[in-house]
Amino acid sequence: MRIGIDLGGTKTEILCLSPDGQEVLRKRIPSPQGNYSATVTAIRDLVLSAEQETGHKGTVGIGIPGSISKHTRRVKNANSTWLIDHPLQDDLSQALERDVRMANDANCFALSEATDGAAQEGQSVFGVILGTGVGGGLVVEKQILNGLNGVAGEWGHNPLPWALEGEQPGQPCYCGQSGCIETFLSGPALARTFENICGTKIDSKEIPNLPDDITDPVFLIYENRLARALASVINLFDPDVIVLGGGVSNVDRWYQTVPDLWTRWVFGKECDTKLVKAKHGDSSGVRGAAWLWPATS
Repeated sequence: MRIGIDLGGTKTEILCLSPDGQEVLRKRIPSPQGNYSATVTAIRDLVLSAEQETGHKGTVGIGIPGSISKHTRRVKNANSTWLIDHPLQDDLSQALERDVRMANDANCFALSEATDGAAQEGQSVFGVILGTGVGGGLVVEKQILNGLNGVAGEWGHNPLPWALEGEQPGQPCYCGQSGCIETFLSGPALARTFENICGTKIDSKEIPNLPDDITDPVFLIYENRLARALASVINLFDPDVIVLGGGVSNVDRWYQTVPDLWTRWVFGKECDTKLVKAKHGDSSGVRGAAWLWPATS
Protein backbone atom coordinates (compact mmCIF):
# COMPACT_ATOMS: atom_id res chain seq x y z
CA MET A 1 0.00 0.00 0.00
CA ARG A 2 1.15 3.53 -0.76
CA ILE A 3 0.17 6.37 1.60
CA GLY A 4 0.12 10.00 0.55
CA ILE A 5 -0.11 12.99 2.88
CA ASP A 6 -0.93 16.52 1.74
CA LEU A 7 0.14 18.91 4.49
CA GLY A 8 -1.69 22.15 3.78
CA GLY A 9 -1.98 25.41 5.64
CA THR A 10 -5.56 24.74 6.72
CA LYS A 11 -6.11 21.00 6.19
CA THR A 12 -4.09 17.80 6.16
CA GLU A 13 -5.28 14.95 3.97
CA ILE A 14 -4.26 11.29 3.88
CA LEU A 15 -4.85 8.93 0.97
CA CYS A 16 -4.11 5.21 0.83
CA LEU A 17 -3.68 3.56 -2.57
CA SER A 18 -3.66 -0.13 -3.37
CA PRO A 19 -0.77 -1.52 -5.48
CA ASP A 20 -2.88 -1.01 -8.64
CA GLY A 21 -3.56 2.65 -7.77
CA GLN A 22 -7.09 2.28 -6.43
CA GLU A 23 -8.20 4.43 -3.50
CA VAL A 24 -8.49 2.45 -0.29
CA LEU A 25 -8.99 5.19 2.30
CA ARG A 26 -9.12 8.98 2.45
CA LYS A 27 -9.43 11.33 5.43
CA ARG A 28 -8.96 15.03 6.19
CA ILE A 29 -8.24 16.81 9.44
CA PRO A 30 -7.59 20.47 10.27
CA SER A 31 -3.87 21.28 10.16
CA PRO A 32 -2.32 22.32 13.48
CA GLN A 33 -1.71 26.05 13.24
CA GLY A 34 1.63 27.46 14.31
CA ASN A 35 2.70 24.31 16.16
CA TYR A 36 5.48 22.18 14.71
CA SER A 37 5.42 19.33 17.24
CA ALA A 38 1.63 19.06 16.91
CA THR A 39 2.08 18.79 13.13
CA VAL A 40 4.47 15.85 13.49
CA THR A 41 2.13 14.15 15.94
CA ALA A 42 -0.93 14.70 13.74
CA ILE A 43 0.75 13.16 10.68
CA ARG A 44 2.08 10.21 12.67
CA ASP A 45 -1.36 9.52 14.15
CA LEU A 46 -3.04 9.82 10.74
CA VAL A 47 -0.71 7.24 9.22
CA LEU A 48 -0.95 4.77 12.10
CA SER A 49 -4.74 5.11 12.24
CA ALA A 50 -5.04 4.53 8.49
CA GLU A 51 -2.84 1.44 8.68
CA GLN A 52 -4.87 0.06 11.56
CA GLU A 53 -8.11 0.69 9.68
CA THR A 54 -6.92 -0.89 6.42
CA GLY A 55 -4.90 -3.67 7.98
CA HIS A 56 -1.88 -2.84 5.81
CA LYS A 57 1.39 -1.03 6.35
CA GLY A 58 2.37 1.39 3.61
CA THR A 59 5.10 3.54 2.18
CA VAL A 60 4.67 7.22 3.08
CA GLY A 61 5.04 10.19 0.76
CA ILE A 62 4.34 13.72 1.96
CA GLY A 63 3.71 16.94 0.09
CA ILE A 64 4.63 20.08 2.02
CA PRO A 65 4.26 23.81 1.32
CA GLY A 66 8.02 24.28 1.01
CA SER A 67 11.09 22.12 0.39
CA ILE A 68 13.87 20.34 2.25
CA SER A 69 17.32 21.94 2.16
CA LYS A 70 19.95 19.47 0.97
CA HIS A 71 22.49 21.23 3.20
CA THR A 72 20.59 21.29 6.50
CA ARG A 73 17.79 18.74 5.85
CA ARG A 74 15.44 21.32 7.31
CA VAL A 75 12.32 22.88 5.80
CA LYS A 76 12.79 26.08 3.83
CA ASN A 77 10.58 28.36 1.75
CA ALA A 78 7.34 27.29 3.48
CA ASN A 79 4.36 29.63 3.63
CA SER A 80 3.31 27.57 6.67
CA THR A 81 6.09 29.39 8.44
CA TRP A 82 6.05 27.26 11.63
CA LEU A 83 7.63 24.46 9.61
CA ILE A 84 10.67 26.51 8.59
CA ASP A 85 14.07 25.39 9.90
CA HIS A 86 12.73 22.12 11.34
CA PRO A 87 13.92 18.63 10.22
CA LEU A 88 10.40 17.51 9.30
CA GLN A 89 11.39 14.60 7.06
CA ASP A 90 13.80 13.17 9.63
CA ASP A 91 11.38 13.69 12.51
CA LEU A 92 8.56 11.92 10.66
CA SER A 93 10.86 9.08 9.62
CA GLN A 94 11.75 8.61 13.28
CA ALA A 95 8.14 8.91 14.43
CA LEU A 96 6.92 6.36 11.85
CA GLU A 97 10.02 4.13 12.05
CA ARG A 98 10.51 4.02 8.27
CA ASP A 99 11.85 6.06 5.39
CA VAL A 100 9.58 8.93 4.38
CA ARG A 101 9.72 10.66 1.00
CA MET A 102 8.90 14.35 0.90
CA ALA A 103 8.40 16.87 -1.90
CA ASN A 104 6.99 20.31 -2.45
CA ASP A 105 3.18 20.20 -2.64
CA ALA A 106 3.13 21.84 -6.07
CA ASN A 107 5.53 19.18 -7.33
CA CYS A 108 3.20 16.50 -5.96
CA PHE A 109 0.27 18.18 -7.66
CA ALA A 110 2.13 18.32 -10.99
CA LEU A 111 3.23 14.68 -10.65
CA SER A 112 -0.33 13.53 -10.00
CA GLU A 113 -1.78 15.35 -12.99
CA ALA A 114 1.09 14.26 -15.25
CA THR A 115 0.77 10.63 -14.15
CA ASP A 116 -2.97 9.95 -14.45
CA GLY A 117 -4.65 13.34 -14.61
CA ALA A 118 -5.45 16.17 -16.98
CA ALA A 119 -1.84 16.46 -18.21
CA GLN A 120 -1.02 12.78 -18.65
CA GLU A 121 -0.55 13.16 -22.42
CA GLY A 122 2.19 15.76 -21.94
CA GLN A 123 5.90 14.92 -21.85
CA SER A 124 6.65 18.19 -20.06
CA VAL A 125 4.17 19.62 -17.55
CA PHE A 126 4.06 22.75 -15.42
CA GLY A 127 1.65 22.39 -12.49
CA VAL A 128 0.30 25.53 -10.88
CA ILE A 129 -1.44 25.87 -7.52
CA LEU A 130 -3.47 29.06 -7.18
CA GLY A 131 -4.62 29.00 -3.57
CA THR A 132 -3.59 30.53 -0.27
CA GLY A 133 -0.20 30.85 -1.93
CA VAL A 134 1.02 30.33 -5.48
CA GLY A 135 3.11 27.27 -6.20
CA GLY A 136 4.57 25.64 -9.28
CA GLY A 137 6.03 22.26 -10.10
CA LEU A 138 7.89 20.84 -13.10
CA VAL A 139 7.48 17.27 -14.34
CA VAL A 140 9.36 15.80 -17.31
CA GLU A 141 8.46 12.29 -18.54
CA LYS A 142 6.53 11.58 -15.32
CA GLN A 143 9.47 12.57 -13.10
CA ILE A 144 9.63 15.60 -10.80
CA LEU A 145 12.33 18.09 -11.72
CA ASN A 146 13.53 19.37 -8.35
CA GLY A 147 16.56 21.36 -9.47
CA LEU A 148 19.96 21.62 -7.81
CA ASN A 149 18.64 23.94 -5.09
CA GLY A 150 15.22 22.34 -4.72
CA VAL A 151 13.39 25.39 -6.05
CA ALA A 152 12.60 24.39 -9.65
CA GLY A 153 9.16 25.70 -10.60
CA GLU A 154 8.93 28.29 -7.82
CA TRP A 155 7.57 30.89 -10.21
CA GLY A 156 5.44 32.46 -7.45
CA HIS A 157 8.50 34.15 -5.98
CA ASN A 158 9.62 35.89 -9.13
CA PRO A 159 8.37 39.42 -9.82
CA LEU A 160 5.23 39.79 -11.91
CA PRO A 161 6.59 40.30 -15.46
CA TRP A 162 5.84 43.20 -17.77
CA ALA A 163 4.52 45.19 -14.82
CA LEU A 164 1.90 47.83 -15.51
CA GLU A 165 1.52 51.22 -13.89
CA GLY A 166 0.51 50.79 -10.26
CA GLU A 167 1.91 47.25 -9.97
CA GLN A 168 5.32 48.25 -8.65
CA PRO A 169 6.82 47.84 -6.12
CA GLY A 170 3.87 45.64 -5.16
CA GLN A 171 2.75 44.06 -1.89
CA PRO A 172 5.31 42.65 0.55
CA CYS A 173 5.65 38.87 0.38
CA TYR A 174 6.43 36.51 3.26
CA CYS A 175 9.61 35.50 1.39
CA GLY A 176 11.10 38.94 2.09
CA GLN A 177 10.64 40.42 -1.39
CA SER A 178 7.88 42.65 -2.75
CA GLY A 179 5.79 42.33 -5.88
CA CYS A 180 6.09 38.55 -6.17
CA ILE A 181 3.69 36.75 -8.50
CA GLU A 182 2.15 35.18 -5.39
CA THR A 183 1.08 38.60 -4.12
CA PHE A 184 -0.89 39.15 -7.35
CA LEU A 185 -2.34 35.70 -8.09
CA SER A 186 -3.08 33.98 -4.76
CA GLY A 187 -6.60 33.70 -3.38
CA PRO A 188 -6.02 36.56 -0.91
CA ALA A 189 -4.62 38.64 -3.81
CA LEU A 190 -7.79 38.05 -5.85
CA ALA A 191 -9.85 39.12 -2.83
CA ARG A 192 -7.71 42.24 -2.47
CA THR A 193 -8.23 43.11 -6.14
CA PHE A 194 -11.97 42.64 -5.66
CA GLU A 195 -11.95 44.97 -2.66
CA ASN A 196 -9.96 47.60 -4.59
CA ILE A 197 -12.40 47.49 -7.50
CA CYS A 198 -15.71 46.87 -5.74
CA GLY A 199 -15.06 48.35 -2.30
CA THR A 200 -16.19 45.19 -0.48
CA LYS A 201 -14.23 42.62 1.47
CA ILE A 202 -15.07 39.06 0.44
CA ASP A 203 -13.46 35.63 0.56
CA SER A 204 -11.94 34.71 -2.80
CA LYS A 205 -13.94 31.45 -2.83
CA GLU A 206 -17.17 33.43 -3.03
CA ILE A 207 -16.15 35.65 -5.93
CA PRO A 208 -16.84 33.17 -8.79
CA ASN A 209 -20.45 32.82 -7.56
CA LEU A 210 -21.20 36.52 -8.06
CA PRO A 211 -22.91 37.92 -11.20
CA ASP A 212 -20.70 38.49 -14.25
CA ASP A 213 -21.27 42.24 -14.27
CA ILE A 214 -19.64 42.42 -10.82
CA THR A 215 -16.77 40.01 -11.38
CA ASP A 216 -15.84 40.96 -14.96
CA PRO A 217 -13.65 44.01 -14.16
CA VAL A 218 -11.88 42.02 -11.43
CA PHE A 219 -11.33 38.98 -13.65
CA LEU A 220 -10.03 41.12 -16.51
CA ILE A 221 -7.21 42.33 -14.25
CA TYR A 222 -6.51 38.89 -12.79
CA GLU A 223 -6.40 36.97 -16.07
CA ASN A 224 -4.09 39.56 -17.62
CA ARG A 225 -1.67 39.07 -14.74
CA LEU A 226 -1.99 35.28 -14.94
CA ALA A 227 -1.31 35.35 -18.68
CA ARG A 228 1.83 37.47 -18.22
CA ALA A 229 3.12 35.23 -15.44
CA LEU A 230 2.54 32.03 -17.43
CA ALA A 231 4.03 33.52 -20.59
CA SER A 232 7.30 33.92 -18.72
CA VAL A 233 7.15 30.20 -17.81
CA ILE A 234 6.51 29.26 -21.44
CA ASN A 235 9.46 31.38 -22.57
CA LEU A 236 11.71 29.55 -20.11
CA PHE A 237 10.39 25.97 -19.92
CA ASP A 238 8.05 25.70 -22.96
CA PRO A 239 5.86 22.92 -21.48
CA ASP A 240 3.42 20.78 -23.42
CA VAL A 241 0.75 21.34 -20.78
CA ILE A 242 0.11 23.81 -17.96
CA VAL A 243 -2.39 22.48 -15.42
CA LEU A 244 -4.08 24.67 -12.83
CA GLY A 245 -5.19 23.64 -9.36
CA GLY A 246 -6.16 25.35 -6.12
CA GLY A 247 -9.28 27.30 -5.29
CA VAL A 248 -8.71 30.09 -7.81
CA SER A 249 -8.39 27.56 -10.64
CA ASN A 250 -12.14 26.93 -10.47
CA VAL A 251 -12.97 29.94 -12.65
CA ASP A 252 -13.83 28.39 -16.00
CA ARG A 253 -13.09 31.45 -18.10
CA TRP A 254 -9.33 31.26 -17.37
CA TYR A 255 -8.98 28.30 -19.75
CA GLN A 256 -10.16 30.35 -22.71
CA THR A 257 -9.08 33.90 -21.89
CA VAL A 258 -5.56 33.24 -20.61
CA PRO A 259 -4.28 31.33 -23.69
CA ASP A 260 -5.84 34.02 -25.87
CA LEU A 261 -3.86 36.62 -23.93
CA TRP A 262 -0.48 34.99 -23.33
CA THR A 263 0.63 35.06 -26.98
CA ARG A 264 1.22 38.82 -26.51
CA TRP A 265 4.23 37.97 -24.36
CA VAL A 266 5.32 34.52 -25.57
CA PHE A 267 8.45 34.90 -27.67
CA GLY A 268 7.57 34.48 -31.37
CA LYS A 269 3.85 35.07 -30.76
CA GLU A 270 3.05 31.38 -31.32
CA CYS A 271 2.00 29.05 -28.54
CA ASP A 272 0.55 25.54 -28.68
CA THR A 273 0.87 24.93 -24.93
CA LYS A 274 -2.41 23.63 -23.49
CA LEU A 275 -3.95 25.16 -20.37
CA VAL A 276 -6.12 22.64 -18.50
CA LYS A 277 -7.93 22.29 -15.21
CA ALA A 278 -6.77 19.61 -12.77
CA LYS A 279 -8.63 16.32 -13.13
CA HIS A 280 -8.28 15.35 -9.49
CA GLY A 281 -9.17 18.76 -8.04
CA ASP A 282 -7.92 19.61 -4.59
CA SER A 283 -7.03 15.96 -3.97
CA SER A 284 -4.37 15.93 -6.66
CA GLY A 285 -1.58 16.88 -4.26
CA VAL A 286 -2.20 13.94 -1.95
CA ARG A 287 -2.29 11.57 -4.93
CA GLY A 288 1.06 12.90 -6.10
CA ALA A 289 2.51 12.41 -2.62
CA ALA A 290 1.54 8.75 -2.79
CA TRP A 291 3.11 8.52 -6.25
CA LEU A 292 6.48 9.56 -4.74
CA TRP A 293 6.92 5.81 -4.21
CA PRO A 294 6.84 3.50 -7.24
CA ALA A 295 3.81 1.31 -7.78
CA THR A 296 5.81 -1.82 -7.04
CA SER A 297 6.59 -0.74 -3.47
